[in-house]
Amino acid sequence: MKRILLWTVLAAVVAGAALYVARDTVALSLFRSASQSAVANDIVATLPDGLTAGFCGTGSPLPDRERAGPCTAVVAGGRLFIFDVGEGATETLALMGLPVAHVEAVFLTHFHSDHIDGLGGLAVQRWATAASTAPIPIYGGEGVERLANGLRETYALDSTYRIAHHGASVVPPGGEGYVAHPFAIPEGQESAVVFDDGGVRVTAFVVDHGPVRPAFGYRVDYEDRSLVISGDASASPSLVRASQGVDLLIHEALSPELVGLMEENLTDRGLTGVAQIFRDIPDYHTAPAGAADMANEANVGALALTHLIPPLPVSIMEGPFLGDARKRYDGPLWIMRDGDLIILPASGGLERRHTL
Repeated sequence: MKRILLWTVLAAVVAGAALYVARDTVALSLFRSASQSAVANDIVATLPDGLTAGFCGTGSPLPDRERAGPCTAVVAGGRLFIFDVGEGATETLALMGLPVAHVEAVFLTHFHSDHIDGLGGLAVQRWATAASTAPIPIYGGEGVERLANGLRETYALDSTYRIAHHGASVVPPGGEGYVAHPFAIPEGQESAVVFDDGGVRVTAFVVDHGPVRPAFGYRVDYEDRSLVISGDASASPSLVRASQGVDLLIHEALSPELVGLMEENLTDRGLTGVAQIFRDIPDYHTAPAGAADMANEANVGALALTHLIPPLPVSIMEGPFLGDARKRYDGPLWIMRDGDLIILPASGGLERRHTL
């Protein structure tokens, strides 16, 4: 019996040693397979003709391990456009299979830091992966020129290093950064078409995010499908009018109740300055119930909530976050996650899919 036990132990030791020796080979094989999958991860061509909304950042300035900063990708007829670029959004786009090499233009709702702090990384990645010969067009209100020029200067030294290291054929001079396309809504109007090409039409409309001005939402139309991206905004008639009859309303959402609890905790701890910020922010954001009311009034096909404040670390918090929003709007209503897609085929219908 002892001899059998000894041989069993020895066999286990030998097997363990063999596995230990082989682990590097196994690890390299797994890495090779994962690398091949990552390089081939491009879902744009697999999407049906129509509109697709990709949620590349559903978070806010508050720390959230599961959500990048505000970012919505829109694929229209195989063309990729980005609306706001928060921190971490570029990495999320790649993980979703929406390569930044395809990005044709960026549209900014406003210039709050959490909506623009991923712009630099997006530009560098697009330049390097697509060998771009021209900067990314960046659309926005008054001030977008300052932003584009500032980014160009911020990354000027980095650009010279990369050209010197990789060569002009890989990273062509002049292909880095952004080129500004400023627009303004004519006096007496609340919306204007700011992009119209190849059947893709983007209309900007004024939203209320005061004291932040300019601040816009966007409506995208393609092949009889339509969606609206609210940007940061409190409830407003202009947003309802722009959203009339769209297939999908993508709206920011803040829970006043949960934010109020955070403000109370901060006050109790003596952090009065930060507590004041939490006291202020409900003024220029929209509660889920308010977004549901606007979706109902505008008769939209579905409502997707993003830019979530505060973070929802566990799904059990979704009920308190939504409040009575589901009672106010009887269409599909989702709290979005990074990696989600909402697909609106030109032929009709709607599909929600998760890519991560």
